[in-house]
Amino acid sequence: MRSPIQTRYEDLPQELPIFPLSGALLLPWGRLPLNIFEPRYLNMTLDALKAGRVFGMIQPDYDKASKDTKDEPAVYGVGCVGRISSFEETEDGRLLIVLKGLLRFRVREELEGRAGYRRTRVSYDDFKSDLDPQAAFDFDRKKFLECLGPYLEAHAMPVGIDVLKGLSDSTLVTSVAMICPFDPREKQALLEAPTLGDRAAMLQALLQMGMFEAGAPDVPRQ
Repeated sequence: MRSPIQTRYEDLPQELPIFPLSGALLLPWGRLPLNIFEPRYLNMTLDALKAGRVFGMIQPDYDKASKDTKDEPAVYGVGCVGRISSFEETEDGRLLIVLKGLLRFRVREELEGRAGYRRTRVSYDDFKSDLDPQAAFDFDRKKFLECLGPYLEAHAMPVGIDVLKGLSDSTLVTSVAMICPFDPREKQALLEAPTLGDRAAMLQALLQMGMFEAGAPDVPRQ
C-alpha cells in the first residue's frame, strides 16, 4: 500500500498553507526543526497532519508594501514546501516538528486564510527537478571547508566542523546554507539559486564575506 504521506509531484497541493518566518531557510532535501507555539500555526500544523503533512516555509519581504488588508507582511515570491517527518507534543501544548524540504514553489496568489493562518495558490512547475536525486556538481570541497571552519569559529556557532566534514557534498551545502546566520535577503538568494552548484558558489562567497566582517584571520582567497 502506498504511504498516505504526499511526496509525489502530482500529489502536491495547489493551495498551500504558508508559514512566513524571517531568517528561516528550508531547502529541498534539508531538515528544519520547528517549535510551533503560536495558536494560528498550531492550527496550521494540526490541519497539515490531517491532510498530507505538508505546508510551505517562506520569508516575509519587508521591503515590499503589504497588499493584505489585515496588515500581514508581504512575502517573497518563492518558498519551499516541506513534509512533516516527525512531531512531538509537549506538556505545555507546543508542537516540536521536523520539516523535510521537498521542492520550491512560486506564489501565484494569496487566498483567504483559515483558522488564522495564511494560504496561497502556488506553482511548482519551475522546480520539478528539486525532487530528483541530487547529482554530483562542481564543488571545491577543500576550499569550501577552509572557509567554513573559520566562519563557524568567528560566529561562535556550536557546530562541530568534524561532523560537517562527514556529510556528502550536497548535504553539506544544504545544511550549511540552512544553519548559518545570514541576512534574510541572502538566505532568499540561496533559496532561489538555480542549481546546487550555483548555491554552493554563492554560499562560499557568503562565508568569505562573513569571515571578513567578523574579523577572522587568514581569509582564503578565490
